[in-house]
Amino acid sequence: MILRVLEVVAGVLLVAVVLDAAIRTFVLPRGVQVRLTRAVSLVTRTAFDAVARPNRDHAARDRVLALYGPVTLLTLPLVWIGLTWFGFALVYQGLLDVTFLEAARDSGSSLFTLGFAVPVQGWSLVVVFLEATVGLGLLALLISYLPTIYGTFSRRELAVTQLSVRAGSPPSPVEMLTRAHRAGYLLQLDPYWTQWEHWFVELEETHTSLALVSFFRSPDPSRHWLVAAAVVLDSAALRFAALDVPFSPAAGLCLRSGYLSLRAIARFFDVPFDNDPRPDDPISVERAELDAVVDELVAAGLPVKADRDQIWRDFAGWRVNYDAVLVALAGLYDPPPTPWVTDRAGRFRPPMGGHRAAARRDRRAARNHAAASPSA
Repeated sequence: MILRVLEVVAGVLLVAVVLDAAIRTFVLPRGVQVRLTRAVSLVTRTAFDAVARPNRDHAARDRVLALYGPVTLLTLPLVWIGLTWFGFALVYQGLLDVTFLEAARDSGSSLFTLGFAVPVQGWSLVVVFLEATVGLGLLALLISYLPTIYGTFSRRELAVTQLSVRAGSPPSPVEMLTRAHRAGYLLQLDPYWTQWEHWFVELEETHTSLALVSFFRSPDPSRHWLVAAAVVLDSAALRFAALDVPFSPAAGLCLRSGYLSLRAIARFFDVPFDNDPRPDDPISVERAELDAVVDELVAAGLPVKADRDQIWRDFAGWRVNYDAVLVALAGLYDPPPTPWVTDRAGRFRPPMGGHRAAARRDRRAARNHAAASPSA
């Protein structure tokens, strides 16, 4: 009798875990990590990484990794349905005192609404209707959220594609600023900075609440949303640091929204970073690399400041806000080869609970400090 009760309890808990994962993955409008979803994602990523090895050229890796997001998205409901079938089989086994094979048959018939095996003993009929509802609900949940996911992807990619018009393909901050200067709209970029500020805000919301969208790759292998973000941020940083032009609040807001967005995505994936870096902290870009870029701007005829030392200090002070996060995310997403992004990114794997573990340690330290302090 005790064993039968334990089987029912275990089955109910397993189904509850599945429902919790489905709701928090697709319905809850905030970025939260779900252990079951994360486990499925890591397993599929491991399989894809085994095929898309780092020693292969990027075009070959891109063809493989382009399937990672869609395959993981479709794997999730299969795992959920499989665990639901197993959970309800345990419930039937406990309620009806039958073999697991018979319980699995009853569970499969109910879950897929086949109706060839319908237990009618006691509460089991109620469980049959409940299981059929859960099965249909999980499928309906995925189907209803597919348009949302692909709508988010399309809006993101529209801006990424438009960037190639202004910054070349593949895009670069030098090309973006040079084209703006030659076309005569270098000082009229405020609407463009505002557009990308809004893009970054939506990126933060969608790529944490619907995290799998961040792994959906651009239709053109030479483009990637992370590269687009890096080019826009570096362009704004170069505008402030290197160009002798009037100050633009819109560019500053774009920069701030950009690095806050990347930090939010990094925080969701437990990518460690300094939340309050010093302006003189080291960055991955070297002084010689920046000097080479400034020389290109001078050669293109842009109004460049004379003090190279100050240019370096100002650029490093802007870049330090997103440098470590950008390089770490490049290791996670494997975008196309891009200077100042992928050329310094190692194969990053997000540590399990790294950022949250640090936060928990900070909270424990604060509690211990408060407990040790004398009361007023």
